[in-house]
Amino acid sequence: MKGVFTFPRTPILVRGGGDLASGVVYRLYRAGFPVVVTEIATPLAVRRTVSFAQAVYDGHITVEGITGRLVRSPSDIRPAWERGEVPILIDPQACVRDHINFVVVVDAIMAKRNTGTRMDDAPLVIALGPGFIAGRDCHAVVETMRGHFLGRVYWQGTAMPDTGTPGKVMGYEQERVLRAPADGHVTPLVEIGDPVEEGQIVCTVDGHPVRAPFPGVLRGLVHPRVSVHRGMKIGDVDPRARREHCFTISDKSLAVGGGVLEAVLAAPQVRRWIRHES
Repeated sequence: MKGVFTFPRTPILVRGGGDLASGVVYRLYRAGFPVVVTEIATPLAVRRTVSFAQAVYDGHITVEGITGRLVRSPSDIRPAWERGEVPILIDPQACVRDHINFVVVVDAIMAKRNTGTRMDDAPLVIALGPGFIAGRDCHAVVETMRGHFLGRVYWQGTAMPDTGTPGKVMGYEQERVLRAPADGHVTPLVEIGDPVEEGQIVCTVDGHPVRAPFPGVLRGLVHPRVSVHRGMKIGDVDPRARREHCFTISDKSLAVGGGVLEAVLAAPQVRRWIRHES
C-alpha cells in the first residue's frame, strides 16, 4: 500500500456512494488516502454512471480513472487497497468500524437528517449538508447548497436547510427532475447519456410512462432493482445536452469533495496522525 497511497495508515470511511459522496471519494483518493465506501443493498443513486454505489449492482465501476469494487467482507478491504481500488461494502450500519480503525468518517448518506452519526465515531467526523450540527453531531459540516457557500466547511453550526428545489440549469429547476408516477420499479427505455426529445418516454414505472420535460440528455436514472414510490425522484434530464457531463463528476460534487479534503487536512487530530506516518 505504500506505493499506492501517500497516507496508507490514515484510512477514511465514506458512508454513502451517491454522486456527492463520489466527489468526496475522488478528492480523498487523489490526495493519497485509502477510502472505504459503505452502502445499502439497493442504492438509490440517480447519477449511477459517476456513483461508486453502482458497484453494488455491477460488481465494480470506474469513475474518472478510479475503480471501485464490491467486496464481501472487511477482510477483502486491504487486498483491494493494495490493488489501488476503492472497496465498496454493503454495510448500512457501518459495522466495518469494528474491524478497521478509521481516522476519519464522512457521513455522505444525504438523508437530510442524522441517521445515527456521532462525534465519537472517529477522531474526525465530517457530515455533508443539512441535518447535522457541527460541534454536537460531528466535528465539521460541509455546505452542499449551490451558491456562494457551496463547499464551505463549518466547524460550528449547520449547513443551509434543504429547499427541495434543484439548482437552476438553463432556466430549468424542478422540471429537470423525473419523478415516479406510481409505486413499482423503473423500466428504462433509453440509456443514461442518450439524447431525449420533449415528451419522449424515457422509462416506465409499473407501466406508467415517464416523459422528458424538454430536449436534452438523460443524466441519471435509478437502477431497475430499486423499489420506488409515487413522487420519488427517479431521474434527471440535463438541458445542456452534453453527453460527457453524464460520465464525469459534477462541479458541485467536486466542490463538496474539496471541502471535505480541506477539513481532513486542517483538523489537528488528523495532522498529528499524519505526522506519525512520516
